[in-house]
Amino acid sequence: MKLISTRGNSPAVTISQAIDAGLAPDGGLYVPEYFPKYQGGNFDLVTTLAPFFEGDPLSSSLKEICESAFNFPIPLRNHVLELFHGPTAAFKDVGARFLAECQVRLAKENRTVLVATSGDTGGAVAAAYHGRSHFEVIILFPKGMVSTRQLHQLTCWGGNVRAFAVEGTFDDCQRMAKEAFADPEWKKSTTLTSANSINIGRLLPQMTYYANASVNYKKNFGVAPGFIIPSGNLGNSVAALWAKKMGFPIGKIVMATNANRSILDYLNTGVNTPHQTIPTLANAMDVGNPSNLERAIHLYPVMEDLRKDVQAISVSDPEIKETIANGIKDENIWCPHTATAVHARKSLPGNDWIIVATAHPAKFETIVEPLIQQKVVVPPALSELLSKPSNFTEIKSNLESLFAELSGTRKGS
Repeated sequence: MKLISTRGNSPAVTISQAIDAGLAPDGGLYVPEYFPKYQGGNFDLVTTLAPFFEGDPLSSSLKEICESAFNFPIPLRNHVLELFHGPTAAFKDVGARFLAECQVRLAKENRTVLVATSGDTGGAVAAAYHGRSHFEVIILFPKGMVSTRQLHQLTCWGGNVRAFAVEGTFDDCQRMAKEAFADPEWKKSTTLTSANSINIGRLLPQMTYYANASVNYKKNFGVAPGFIIPSGNLGNSVAALWAKKMGFPIGKIVMATNANRSILDYLNTGVNTPHQTIPTLANAMDVGNPSNLERAIHLYPVMEDLRKDVQAISVSDPEIKETIANGIKDENIWCPHTATAVHARKSLPGNDWIIVATAHPAKFETIVEPLIQQKVVVPPALSELLSKPSNFTEIKSNLESLFAELSGTRKGS
């Protein structure tokens, strides 16, 4: 199996090479050259991922990688797929832990993991790489645009993890990360790799929980379920589309967005137009220029095919608040991101839908608790992180500011 660039101007590479590089040389995102087909029967994690690693040095370690990365439950309860039982209480733990296990086995020299985050990715990546020899982690997050507890998760690590509050939006952080990968001077001084969802090592493991949930749902109810997915940078949604492409019993994919409606506008107009980021209560989805839309477009070159499989629904802040407030009546406590999917569910016909719960509500207590008028129980893993001291550096939204903090002002800048 080889991986190719969405832009078609880079050589095909192995999965190890794609994971190492993060971004393709032509600026595109790596995607599988083809998708192996699900043969029916019970779901098996290693069997599902094995074709993508065939002929690669990581192939012999795949079982061990899976056992190390997937060491927490991902239950499907009452039509809700709970992805928040990992060490940082968000779905990003799945991809980040899998990617780290892969990269640890590939590392033969020191590497810098550069990650831009709108809230949850950075904490998951920090947890996955903290204390790992040969790895330095640099986290870029938008200053003042993450929740209090998200901020703590991003900045409580120390050691080989450094966090930077960027004076700008997530899109600025993402732009800086992409510019760093293209910067020739930094390439000379460090081996740079990505842990954002631009890295295919994040998306392949995320694909598996959709595959598993769909197989179990079909076995129990005789119907292929649709998934309603809180969507920002679209990595999680593209992972679901890949599982569907492999032939797992998945119906329609509904992308629940906040006021940042790039995917909805693309489906309506057929034109991919980046937008200025709009701050919302569902801050981890505050993305005006989602990277993984490029992968969705590559997977569906014909717009009508995409529209058959994908729907997008935009949910406002007042609707998020209303959904959280009403959820407690049924003993459901939703985070603001999951609340977008819960609200979107109201307008969808039929019963065979799975809501994807992407984060634990305790990460957003300042939003959730006033609406439900009670305290949210903090999971033990999150409580442990919140007890650690926090430290971060504020920088401007340009590479020069980051370089200056990391190693002194660059020569000639």
